[in-house]
Amino acid sequence: MVSLQPITASNRDALEALRVSPAQRRFVSGVTESLRQAAEHPGARAIPWGVYAEDTPVGFAMIADEVDGPPYIPHYLWKLLIDERHQRKGYGTETLDLIVDYFRGRPGVEVIWTSAGEGEGSPIPFYEGYGFERTGEYEEHEAKLRLTIT
Repeated sequence: MVSLQPITASNRDALEALRVSPAQRRFVSGVTESLRQAAEHPGARAIPWGVYAEDTPVGFAMIADEVDGPPYIPHYLWKLLIDERHQRKGYGTETLDLIVDYFRGRPGVEVIWTSAGEGEGSPIPFYEGYGFERTGEYEEHEAKLRLTIT
């Protein structure tokens, strides 16, 4: 079972040491770079978390929730990184479950957005397997997950 934990001075180094596989690096930035991007874009109102399996840091997730407006996308899964040593154990899916639950608890949120590049190591198949649908928008492949039944 995984949990999302705030990033603090006491766990930041362990989280920044997490890495994806070499084939995935062109699609997923590391924790340090992700946190720098969040600081450079305060209007995105990033919410970063460490992903933990019990007491072990296994990944990192970051969302944009209530943003300051364009060019930021509200209800956006900005980053999801599961360390290469901990992949294929269900942690990515469990993390998405927690993020979906978070957004379902927000009034009026009907869609979660994300995007990713395409190619070997891309997370697109993972997102599609979870239920995200490509929209055909933008240079990166944007995808959405509907939270409400239509």
